[in-house]
Amino acid sequence: MADDAVLLREGIGQILRAGGVEVVSSVDTAEELLQVVAGDPAIDAVVLDIKMPPTHTDEGLRALEELRASGSSVGVLLLSMYTTAAYAIRAMSAGSGTGYLLKDRVADAGTLVNAVRSVAAGGSVVDPEVVALLVSGRTAAASLDALSARERDVMRLMAEGKSNAGIAADLHLSLRTVESHIGHIMSKLDVEDTSEGHRRVLAVLRFLGRDS
Repeated sequence: MADDAVLLREGIGQILRAGGVEVVSSVDTAEELLQVVAGDPAIDAVVLDIKMPPTHTDEGLRALEELRASGSSVGVLLLSMYTTAAYAIRAMSAGSGTGYLLKDRVADAGTLVNAVRSVAAGGSVVDPEVVALLVSGRTAAASLDALSARERDVMRLMAEGKSNAGIAADLHLSLRTVESHIGHIMSKLDVEDTSEGHRRVLAVLRFLGRDS
């Protein structure tokens, strides 16, 4: 765990231990966390604040990006005090094994423990308030119901962080067919944006937030 707020860090540690999670290290900065992860390949997941010393801006996000750039598949659960669209999109763009929760959820022991276990297993977790912010929920449920079984399969793999090529391999489809499915998904979910990466993240957020 990494958080410069000692009391919060201790509280999170107590909740995780009570939930059967072994906490092997608790540090103040993202830099220290990266050093711990680099020195212990057995670590399954990390929990860290987004804003930490020295600048209190995006240290947690930069740590996530550094881990992924190095090829690490360790689960990463980011905690934030505020619902920030840009940070959420940046976090979920890192692919599978990533979660973004508001610190308010720390009070819910079950939610926190389940989120850590989910990212450790390669899943994705998005705070419901973040989903509500990024996805206008006007026709979310109806749109998701409109997806075909194959389109849902594609969405599930997108949510796991798979590339188009990875989805094609898993579903034994051609790359062109996968691209066609994704185009239909974007249309049915009414996801419009000029950035393809941004559109993909928004579609996944809508999919993950379907029950929120």
